[in-house]
Amino acid sequence: MASEELITLVVELSKRLEEQAQQLHLQAQRIAELEAENKRLKALLASEAAKKGSKAPKFTENYSVEKHKGKGKSKRGKAATGRRPQSAKLALVDRTVDVYEAGVPETECVARGCQYVWRIEDGRAQYICYRFFTHLETAAIPPLPGVRNRLSEYGLEVILIVAYLHYWVGISLDHTCRVVEFFTGLALSKSQANSLLTQLSNDWQEAYDSIAELLSYQLVIYIDETGWRVGKDSCYTWAFSTAMHVLFRCGVGRGKAEAQAMVGEQFAGIGVTDDYGAYQSLFTEHQLCWAHLLRKAIKLMLQQPETSEYKTFLDELYRIYQQAVCWQKDQRLSTGRASKVERLQARIRRLCHRAGTAIDQETMPVHEQTFIRLQNELVNGLDALFVFVIHPQVEPTNNRSERNVRREAEVRKGGRTSKTQAGAKRRSVIMSVLASLNTRLHAFTLQALLDEIARWVEDGISLFQAELDEIKRAHAPPAV
Repeated sequence: MASEELITLVVELSKRLEEQAQQLHLQAQRIAELEAENKRLKALLASEAAKKGSKAPKFTENYSVEKHKGKGKSKRGKAATGRRPQSAKLALVDRTVDVYEAGVPETECVARGCQYVWRIEDGRAQYICYRFFTHLETAAIPPLPGVRNRLSEYGLEVILIVAYLHYWVGISLDHTCRVVEFFTGLALSKSQANSLLTQLSNDWQEAYDSIAELLSYQLVIYIDETGWRVGKDSCYTWAFSTAMHVLFRCGVGRGKAEAQAMVGEQFAGIGVTDDYGAYQSLFTEHQLCWAHLLRKAIKLMLQQPETSEYKTFLDELYRIYQQAVCWQKDQRLSTGRASKVERLQARIRRLCHRAGTAIDQETMPVHEQTFIRLQNELVNGLDALFVFVIHPQVEPTNNRSERNVRREAEVRKGGRTSKTQAGAKRRSVIMSVLASLNTRLHAFTLQALLDEIARWVEDGISLFQAELDEIKRAHAPPAV
């Protein structure tokens, strides 16, 4: 009996040895293939470098060893690499997480490396060591959910928190780092936070371009602009808004070309703006912002309370506006809206009896000149005063875009504008995506943002690109 057990044991050991020998053979083949591939890539890299024919750099300053002796070294005298050594990372790790390739039994997986990532869990920063295990034949390590790529040391939640505090809330990058450290315990340097924002801007560039193209397909667009600075240069920030999209262009000019760059030479929809001249002839139909018109009349009345004519003018202008809003909301007016607009326009003409009066800037009081200019603006813009009555879906004011640029104006007044054009572009991208997602998400929270971005990664396409593709398919000519 003992001999039979011994024979069985020998047979099992022989099978195991054969399996291990086969596995070693496969590994040796794989190593040989990788070494050959490595050799080929090195040769290719060397040949490509030779093609460049780079010129030797010319230095105009003193970069001698004597001048910089001792620089670029750590306190221990070793050359500084700018990266935390492996031993230092291990000392910070809060816990280790093993990540296995999906669909592969753990027994068939081999270790493929580690990634150290700062994550925010339950409001506190955690330094996690992710150990990756994949099948031997798997070429690349699968991406880690919630982390930008294999080189990232910060979870996406960290990047979104920094973006929200710096751009959406409007605090400086220094204060952003302090707030993050106070609430989470994660110590970020200003340069690290700056790098994270640049990464996010690069990742969201495609979504930004999609939002910009989506604007040209909208029925109604609301536009406003406010002053901005890039370094010492004065410029502007534009806000283009619809019910579901917001797009910012920071650090650009104020000319008509800036608006045309976004909506095209002739926007097929309806534009709602103030009376700035750059908007003239830009839209098929143009609605002037009534909030601007009424504010001008209110300011005139408050500055000259002793002039009863100004108060009478304001009261009648506001009654006309109220009547227009009433007719806009009247669902029974399926027809006859054009006749209502004609009646409103006639009331404007009667109210602005001084329109066209010659203005003598030397003898006429400034408030009287302002009063005449306001009446001229109303009469000259008659066709753009009551578009919202004809099209009830149009808002009579530009408050939608005004609210979007208000934050930018507050940031500008606080002296926290862009230092470079690259910074202005980065702000445009991140603010546009955040503001557009704010119109879509039921609750604008960190978790909601993370869930939405996770869907983009899973689907391989952003929400806005998917929407754009659907619109293009709907507008495409039928196949012959």
